[in-house]
Amino acid sequence: MATGTLPTSFVGLKNKDNGLSFTKSVDFVKVCDLPRVKSQKQKVLVVRNSSSEIAEFQAASEGSPLLVPRQKYCESVHKTVRRKTRTVMVGNVAIGSEHPIRIQTMTTSDTKDVAATVEEVMRIADKGADLVRITVQGRKEADAAFDIKNTLVQKNYNIPLVADIHFAPAVALRVAECFDKIRVNPGNFADRRAQFEQLEYTEDDYQKELEHIEKVFTPLVEKCKKYGRAMRIGTNHGSLSDRIMSYYGDSPRGMVESAFEFARICRKLDFHNFVFSMKASNPVIMVQAYRLLLSEMYAAGWDYPLHLGVTEAGEGEDGRMKSAIGIGTLLQDGLGDTIRVSLTEPPELEIDPCRRLAQLGTKAANLQLGVAPFEEKHRRYFDFQRRSGQLPLQKEGDEVDYRGVLHRDGSVLMSVSLDQLKTPELLYKSLAAKLVVGMPFKDLATVDSILVRELPPLDDIDARLALKRLIDVSMGVLTPLSEQLTKPLPNAIVVVNLKELSSGAYKLLPEGTRLAVSVRGDEPYEELDILKDVDAVMLLHHLPSTEEKVSRVHAARRLFDYLEDNALTFPVIHHIEFQEGVHRDDLVIGAGSNAGALLVDGLGDGLLLEAPAQDFDFLRNTSFNLLQGCRMRNTKTEYVSCPSCGRTLFDLQEISAEIREKTSHLPGVSIAIMGCIVNGPGEMADADFGYVGGAPGKIDLYVGKTVVKRGIEQATATDALIQLIKDHGRWVEPEVEE
Repeated sequence: MATGTLPTSFVGLKNKDNGLSFTKSVDFVKVCDLPRVKSQKQKVLVVRNSSSEIAEFQAASEGSPLLVPRQKYCESVHKTVRRKTRTVMVGNVAIGSEHPIRIQTMTTSDTKDVAATVEEVMRIADKGADLVRITVQGRKEADAAFDIKNTLVQKNYNIPLVADIHFAPAVALRVAECFDKIRVNPGNFADRRAQFEQLEYTEDDYQKELEHIEKVFTPLVEKCKKYGRAMRIGTNHGSLSDRIMSYYGDSPRGMVESAFEFARICRKLDFHNFVFSMKASNPVIMVQAYRLLLSEMYAAGWDYPLHLGVTEAGEGEDGRMKSAIGIGTLLQDGLGDTIRVSLTEPPELEIDPCRRLAQLGTKAANLQLGVAPFEEKHRRYFDFQRRSGQLPLQKEGDEVDYRGVLHRDGSVLMSVSLDQLKTPELLYKSLAAKLVVGMPFKDLATVDSILVRELPPLDDIDARLALKRLIDVSMGVLTPLSEQLTKPLPNAIVVVNLKELSSGAYKLLPEGTRLAVSVRGDEPYEELDILKDVDAVMLLHHLPSTEEKVSRVHAARRLFDYLEDNALTFPVIHHIEFQEGVHRDDLVIGAGSNAGALLVDGLGDGLLLEAPAQDFDFLRNTSFNLLQGCRMRNTKTEYVSCPSCGRTLFDLQEISAEIREKTSHLPGVSIAIMGCIVNGPGEMADADFGYVGGAPGKIDLYVGKTVVKRGIEQATATDALIQLIKDHGRWVEPEVEE
């Protein structure tokens, strides 16, 4: 049975003589078992509203129960074109497509501590933020908000202030009199905290719930209109109400409908000074939710701006990578008008990665980077399904085992220099191989294959022996055709380009030599057609680092569409080359935005990141972090860690570091570290275990969404968490290095 939701402008539907008829206009319509028509070989549901406007809905993919509008989710799928939006004013800052991408963060001090909060806001403003969000959870914090605003004005700081509201309509009403923007969470503004109960609703029951929401929310909308305030309708994946989850599941569809319920009330009251957000700690879900929101907005003709963010991203490179994957993916499609990178770090440290992401998105949109128009037929925007390339198979006559040169969950390739080959044991360790009596062996987080651009001379016995030992443990050694022809290395995989294939130069190699083909993705289809006659171990999707006109994201999408059209199942490795001197954060953000934008759609089988003079271990770790951030290969403990705010009940940064130090050796285990539970236990949906502030100095421990221990003294809580992991059979002792 296919089920979906129609935009607000559609009238109700009911069955009549096996057809459709229309009832009175309603805000919510559930569509079940509706007739389809054929359109371009797809079954499509066509609905006409009272104004004779047509919207078409189809299954997100073959057999999927999710109906999505056939309307676009972005302006262009073959180049970056910024989506046109209305302008929303937040104090003196304009948000929308006619303005720069705005940068924001959130204070971590106790809001009642006016002096500390003012100092933090000034520090953030001095770093270049455009807006600052402050948690306002109760009456005392609302009273303090007036003092904070007045003190900042006296100090000549006019940066707009945003009130973060959960569970407190009365507090929102009060703070709307002084702050410039109100963030409301549709999951808990009018609904109780989710109990994860499956509720049954009749249409009348559901309508009464909507009427209750309108009654609670309307006074805030009217006050925002009166005072000229802005609003963010900010859905969090982890705090959907039981009502929404009972109808839509814990899903991107539920996130969008939760936000639309509030947006419809705003529109009914002729209030349009608001933005949307669809945040999740999982970048894949976050991207799908924003896309679904956009497709629904296109169908409804809405043009509200977007605030982008991956919530609970964590700290350090992990947090930056997750944010780059989620935010960068959407920026590449021209989506997003204001952004926040949520890190478990001091808030002013969020500004720099925010700025780098904004610059990346702005540059792509200004240049309209892309490829020539093409018809995209196979990418799945709304429901993730990975395209897994055919891993290398063993063939009769093979002298070595090629089956390990790629990993089924995503591969990491590294570029190795002649200098590194001079010290084999150091090289093996850099590749994260295990050493037994000086011999390398592969492990969970070992590099799968290496690219050797220059082979050692034939008489360099030690360097060539080092490569042979890697090949013997099923690590692929890739080398260019010219190198293999002049200094052949037995059982190497030879990298060729399309020109070398078409010229037949590769036929000079011994029969049975394995090939890897390097392609740009924007070549004429007749040039790509030679791939139909090639037996390749993998494709390397590669654009030169100096390329300024072509977008590697759009070129790769075109390539994957070509492969799917022609039933070609080659694994595809995203080969990204950075220019010398690239800043580490630019490398992380560039890799996350470019490769992540493809991997979140299931497009790609691994990574090869190259950056001259960049630390080898850093590149390897970044590659594995990217795969894990895209929910592919899990090689270390996963942390869902909130960025802290005035609600936080312990020193989040200190405790987070302590927990990481003691648990970072548990690949496959996910731990949530949360300062409080305001966003709901659902924020830990991806976590196996949770460490959550329950009261000052007290910690609650969770298994999944269920609290199992309450009120543990903070001094013993980390040990209690470890014991909980042990009790569930997920603990292993850390290895002792030789």
